Amino acid sequence: QVQLEESGGGLVQPGGSLRLSCAASGFASEYYAIGWFRQTPGKEREWVSCISSRNDGTSYASGSIRGRFTVSRDNAKMTMTLEMKNLKPEDTAVYYCAGELDFGYYSDAAEYDYWGQGTQVTVSS
Repeated sequence: QVQLEESGGGLVQPGGSLRLSCAASGFASEYYAIGWFRQTPGKEREWVSCISSRNDGTSYASGSIRGRFTVSRDNAKMTMTLEMKNLKPEDTAVYYCAGELDFGYYSDAAEYDYWGQGTQVTVSS
């Protein structure tokens, strides 16, 4: 049974940083893509970033996310990380990691079969 578990969320002041982690287990192989998404109440889930299974491809949403967020993974530890810097109040959301057995990497939530429960990130002074 595939499980994804996010951690590292919390309350941070504007301009601060957080590191989110996603621990994976149960995948049938090591070749699974990971996506990060976020969602605020009343809004659709928004893609943030994604990384390929071989760690040879990453992508980030355009706009304010690019340049402030960095995605990485440690396949030996089956852990993916989303480093977030210079956080802004508009980054406040529940952040989810999602997984899919595939060599590619995707920004479309529909491509992912497996989802974590999410971790709350609140950026506020």
